[in-house]
Amino acid sequence: MKILIINGPNLNLLGKREPEIYGNRSFEQFLAELRSEFPELEIEYFQSNHEGALIDCIHEWGFSVQGIVLNAGAYTHTSIAIADAISAVTAPVIEVHISNVHQREPFRHHSYLSARCVGSIVGLGLDGYRLAVRHFEMRG
Repeated sequence: MKILIINGPNLNLLGKREPEIYGNRSFEQFLAELRSEFPELEIEYFQSNHEGALIDCIHEWGFSVQGIVLNAGAYTHTSIAIADAISAVTAPVIEVHISNVHQREPFRHHSYLSARCVGSIVGLGLDGYRLAVRHFEMRG
């Protein structure tokens, strides 16, 4: 089973960016732990700060993986194009946010992606990715 994790803008700075919100670990450190925890899964990873690159990645992988875990960062609140890309592919998508977006600025309370995803996980830190991967694993 192959799962793709996609991280959007500024998530390349995890471990450095606002540690009080996003924690002290880089995503690469967490990804190594995740791959160890799920050795039977192929976990692919992609990160970009560019909206078009995220869309291209969804198009490229969205017909061949069994699930996509997507943290689109701020594009969650602005990108109809990413929402359309999710709708265009066959892979189910789970939206993940490290922070609880509903406890943050009002513009973060709306997601263009949620209605196109099979589920959303917010506010559980990096564990949100783990839960999303486990969901796909159990769904098998």
